[in-house]
Amino acid sequence: MNLSSGKIWPYAISASIALIVCAGIATVVIAVEAPVEKSDIYMMDYHEADDKANEIIEDTITFNKKYRVEYISDGLKKDSAVIKYRVVDMDSNPVNNAKFKVIITRPTTTKQDHKMAEPTVENGVYTFKPISLEEAGRWDIMAKINIDGIQKFYNLKADTRNSEVVEY
Repeated sequence: MNLSSGKIWPYAISASIALIVCAGIATVVIAVEAPVEKSDIYMMDYHEADDKANEIIEDTITFNKKYRVEYISDGLKKDSAVIKYRVVDMDSNPVNNAKFKVIITRPTTTKQDHKMAEPTVENGVYTFKPISLEEAGRWDIMAKINIDGIQKFYNLKADTRNSEVVEY
């Protein structure tokens, strides 16, 4: 084939169009496998959290005026993760009637989620049964705390390799 005869351009254009179509298909496949909208920061899907944003903010403000929540575990351990929270009112009196929903999850997947239920309560300290985590590394500890119809979301980042915990 002689390049100067001008017959190469239709092949180059056809190849470019085919590459663009393949790139578009690859983009759609990757986006479907890891959708951005599946945020679970408030233990609900993105759309529900968006619809209830004002209620969540108002409840958090009301909760913070009445109660204090503190994560008091000694760090997250891979073999025996024990989750503890202390709940007190603003006069430092222990609160023993809080309802907790706690999920320990990996930041990028929900396949290894651990749902914690029925903590033991003693003098305002809520202790969940120890669990074993599948992998070492970073985990998110998400809690939904409800006291007398007022709720707060208390989310933490923890690492089994480092005892420092960060709230977000």
